[in-house]
Amino acid sequence: MREMQWISTFLEAQAAELGAATNTQMAYARDLKNFAEWIGDRSIKFVDVVRSDIEDYLVHCDEQGLAKSTRARRLSAIKQLYRFGFEEGWRETNPAIQVKGPGLDKRLPKTLEVKEVDLLIEAARVSGRNKQDKARNICMMELLYATGMRVSELVSLPVSASRGDPRMLLISGKGGKERMVPLSPAARESLAEWLVIRDAAEDVRVKSGKATSKYLFPSRGKLGHLTRHRFYALIKEFAVSAGVNPDKVTPHTLRHAFATHLLANGADLRSIQVLLGHADVATTEIYTHVLDERLKELVLDHHPLAKS
Repeated sequence: MREMQWISTFLEAQAAELGAATNTQMAYARDLKNFAEWIGDRSIKFVDVVRSDIEDYLVHCDEQGLAKSTRARRLSAIKQLYRFGFEEGWRETNPAIQVKGPGLDKRLPKTLEVKEVDLLIEAARVSGRNKQDKARNICMMELLYATGMRVSELVSLPVSASRGDPRMLLISGKGGKERMVPLSPAARESLAEWLVIRDAAEDVRVKSGKATSKYLFPSRGKLGHLTRHRFYALIKEFAVSAGVNPDKVTPHTLRHAFATHLLANGADLRSIQVLLGHADVATTEIYTHVLDERLKELVLDHHPLAKS
């Protein structure tokens, strides 16, 4: 098999058998293509690769200055490719099975204080060129903080999921896995206001001969909905307007804030795992460390003995 055939067949199987999300497949494709080009420059084929070749490739990645997380991700892609190839009978051995990856630095996710989230939401309420922009901005922020959605899930929400003043929102997550999350009163109110304005704008589009959008946050771009990059830029604008450090504000820090604030107020890990759409509760456990760190800072900052 030629190298690109290996990669394409592997990716098709990942999508069909494991329901791998598009972004995951694209990341695997980039990493495996880079590995294929590296061994190609050395006249080595996938079928001939040995353990030392993979280890040499990791050294090469290190010399390029790639982060540990990037090197670990590339090795993970290679390991999964060769495990698949071995199971399919493309090779009699798996050269990647004993290759050890770089140890990852454990970093706690950045999060936001409740007051900082409040400031961001208030900034979104008044940010925008017109009434339509403002209604959309506040709706997106309220939904993001109320549900802990990933930004990709937020921008691609179908409008059908939000009809009828819903108490629960159906979200399609990674690999097409669906989950239900409750909406706060503030999120439901901003959603209802946005729907009125959105539907009126869509009626104008239809009268001008254009097709109606199936998305809650439509856009004239190729995807048909607001892009992740556009929302990333918007949330940075909200941070500047609110006086919150833009370096600590991203759509994902709102997701972290959602989980951390729930945990701080007594929610159990299993519930948070379901709401976030994590496949493994171990992923959710990082928020217990975030909370421990915040409690430690609280003691060090406010305990009278700590001041001495």
